[in-house]
Amino acid sequence: MTVERMAIIDSTLREGEQFAGADFTTDQKLEIIAALDEFGVDYIEMTSPAASPQSEADLRAAVAARPRARVLTHTRCSIEDVDRALAAGADGVNVLFATSDVLRRASHRRSLDEVIDIACRVISHVRSAGREIRFSCEDAFRSDLEEILAVYRAVDACGPNRVGIADTVGIATPREVEEMVVAVRAAVGCDIEFHGHNDTGCAVANALAALEAGATHIDTTVLGIGERNGIASLSGLIARIGTVSPERVESYRLDLLPQLDAQVAATLGIGVPFNAPITGAFAFTHKAGMHSNAVLRDPRSYEVLQPERYGLDRQILIGHRLVGRNAIRDRAASLGLDLDEEQIAAATAEIKRLADSATLADEQVDDLLLRWPSPAA
Repeated sequence: MTVERMAIIDSTLREGEQFAGADFTTDQKLEIIAALDEFGVDYIEMTSPAASPQSEADLRAAVAARPRARVLTHTRCSIEDVDRALAAGADGVNVLFATSDVLRRASHRRSLDEVIDIACRVISHVRSAGREIRFSCEDAFRSDLEEILAVYRAVDACGPNRVGIADTVGIATPREVEEMVVAVRAAVGCDIEFHGHNDTGCAVANALAALEAGATHIDTTVLGIGERNGIASLSGLIARIGTVSPERVESYRLDLLPQLDAQVAATLGIGVPFNAPITGAFAFTHKAGMHSNAVLRDPRSYEVLQPERYGLDRQILIGHRLVGRNAIRDRAASLGLDLDEEQIAAATAEIKRLADSATLADEQVDDLLLRWPSPAA
């Protein structure tokens, strides 16, 4: 299957602000907005202005920065909250209601008929102001499917720009996401947004399943930060879509993705995860001899993504016990050395012997190769 449409709603400054380690200042938010905008995300979602006075001030500052991306905010489904968002100048408002039994009992305690009535009044109010609005069923995958399809149909008739499907606790599997999005797609005529949490490690896979089934908008955050284990990471989504429908990511400044991840990580005082798609420190690092040999001949052999598209270089590790002769031959050539096969084999064996005690730095390997004797010596 292919992805027909994709718009990225980056929620680093809303969902991401709910990450346990996040406490962004206004200046930091503006710096992140500038970086996200330069990368090219389609929407930037901010914390509700009803959350605190500073949240409202930050939303106004984001609007005043006039990014190319449309500025959204995420609020409760109430006229009072959306009016604060509209007054702050947001381009659109994302509203929600819990629809699962467990969350309805624990939060708003309204019937589904009441949910529909309130949602339609809010949607009409926002659309009359000329702004975008998305209505989302929170905890959709623990909700009764027929009940929420009835909600989606009724809400769609009120004219939202999008309806949202939220895997609020990260419980869904890709197959379940596909089935629900197909069902919702058949029930509504508007766009569909997917918001997937990563509690069970499926956020990116679920985002792909949603897009392939007909969703049009995907929520991400830089590094995947958010409540608990967060949501789909921006780099993860780009990596996944880049191998399935690469034309869908061509409009983004892919070369800026590593510095975007690094910027947010530095702001949070954490590292970029070692296994982050694309931006992890070792995403394009090759170590085993068999791998290195093949990559030196044709990078496609062990790289499904091309590092140069992201402003990165591949690395061939050479100072370890698993190194192969081909990696050493390539390193020697880069140093301008013309070593024959006997010299390469002997140098490789010596590097392996030394590395059994401790990994060698590249400079140590280079020094060994530069001093390596010829067979006749």
